[in-house]
Amino acid sequence: MKTILSLLLLAAAAAHGAELLAFSGAYTDSGGGKGISAYRYDTTSGALKPGGLAVETASPSFLVVDASGQFLYAVNETDKGMVSSFSIDRAAGKLTLVNQVSSKGGGPCHLALDATGRWLAVANYGTGSVAVLPVGAGGRLGEAAAFDQHHGSGVNRARQEGPHAHEAVFSPDNRYLLVPDLGLDQVLVYRFDAATGTIKPNDPPFAVVAPGSGPRHLVFHPNGKVVYVLSEMASTVTAFRYDAAKGALQEFQALSALPAGFHGASTTAEIVVNAAGSGVYASNRGHDSIAFFHIQPELFRLTPAEHTATLGKTPRHFTLDPDGKFLLVSNQDSGSIVVFQVHPRTGELTPTKHKPVEQPKPVCLVFVK
Repeated sequence: MKTILSLLLLAAAAAHGAELLAFSGAYTDSGGGKGISAYRYDTTSGALKPGGLAVETASPSFLVVDASGQFLYAVNETDKGMVSSFSIDRAAGKLTLVNQVSSKGGGPCHLALDATGRWLAVANYGTGSVAVLPVGAGGRLGEAAAFDQHHGSGVNRARQEGPHAHEAVFSPDNRYLLVPDLGLDQVLVYRFDAATGTIKPNDPPFAVVAPGSGPRHLVFHPNGKVVYVLSEMASTVTAFRYDAAKGALQEFQALSALPAGFHGASTTAEIVVNAAGSGVYASNRGHDSIAFFHIQPELFRLTPAEHTATLGKTPRHFTLDPDGKFLLVSNQDSGSIVVFQVHPRTGELTPTKHKPVEQPKPVCLVFVK
């Protein structure tokens, strides 16, 4: 009888799938959220179940979880510019502040851990700079070990009056740090020393996109030889060959993330490549869609495939789940997180039957693996 009961319990568990803990950051100004919210995610069905407020903190607009799943780091996107470290209570779905340090600039909007987990890079949008913070024992952050202030402006004086670093991405081999700067129309490249956490301008120090494009985010192809750059203002994706030995980028394609014939106001936000390296997704805010592109084998050029409505307003961030079976979209201005199923062969998206999960001003969702 006990054996039969055990088998039935295992079958029931398999039917519901494994459960992952997830956290979602939000803007906390102008009637927004209070901080970081917790969720339980069913990997089989894609269902996302709210778990309440994990911690109160000011405008945690981008989050990253360390490889051990013990610590979560968040930018606090305010004029003061801070980065917070939290310990994760998996059972309770709660976060406890470890410490908080300066991001060395205003309006930090993105952060990334290097391959060793000992360094945390942060991009300061407001003041146009990048810093590297040490990560110590117990997830404690130290004061910046490296800092670089960007200089210059772009052709659009309304949006590009000065530098606006928008993301920090370590190269797959951990030797370089790439920083798209919306204000400069450049992707800055730094040589990174994982022993000391220091950065130095590469030679060449940057790659350029078309004037007025406003590069925002980028993603490496799984092969490490191609980089896709998403430009916010021009709503374009630009493909670059990446020379891993030199840290150099060479453009070979640029195309719109918007459908042909669309002339409304829209800006892009997030870009993701699937694990198979066969497709790229990008979010459009205004058109309120996820653009999907097939990646041509061997050539790595992009071919537009479809645009899927996000069923909400202003899709600022989205992510594929760890298995690549579902894509979860954070619609900032409609206050909703929507789950889409990913076709296992084509990569195309289909809305699930799950109702949108309500959260004020959601801007970034991460899983604890």
